[in-house]
Amino acid sequence: MNIKFKRFTKEYLELVRGWRNNPEISQYMYTDDYISEEEHANWFKKIDNDPSNKYWIVFYNDIHVGLICLFNIDLRNKRCYWGYYLADPSVRGKGIGRLIELNVLTYVFDELHLNKLCCEVLKTNDYVVKLHQKYGSKIEGIFRKHILKQKTFHDVVAMGILKEEWDMIKNSFNYIKVKFE
Repeated sequence: MNIKFKRFTKEYLELVRGWRNNPEISQYMYTDDYISEEEHANWFKKIDNDPSNKYWIVFYNDIHVGLICLFNIDLRNKRCYWGYYLADPSVRGKGIGRLIELNVLTYVFDELHLNKLCCEVLKTNDYVVKLHQKYGSKIEGIFRKHILKQKTFHDVVAMGILKEEWDMIKNSFNYIKVKFE
């Protein structure tokens, strides 16, 4: 399987804006408002100049298929948050999500030397909650009626995995190691 994680640069700006504006993707995000070119450019300037954020484009067989992000990287407290999506529906179910999950865990704990990886998932996205659990994340709580989308409040599942938990299970997974550019 030919997978690459390339740094998100200006070159991919319109591609990612298209993904973020795609209802199939944005239904699982905190906001699904239309993102203008100017809003997207301003967002990119903020994240690109902030060392507490890292973004990569996922390539599968040399085709860009998704995005990975680490954000709120807190070196003092040794934790960060993360998220990803596969924007190309044709690659779902091919094990790419598994590879992303396992490589992010390895990167966060073995390269960044953090102690905790956190994420928040809309409660309606049960598939992703179960996927994170499969690779060691625990449900730490529910933020009730936490996000307002299209005049409806949504619950959010707070999840996390500690380095010590990852260290106990990481050898049970056989997977291709992917370098983060």
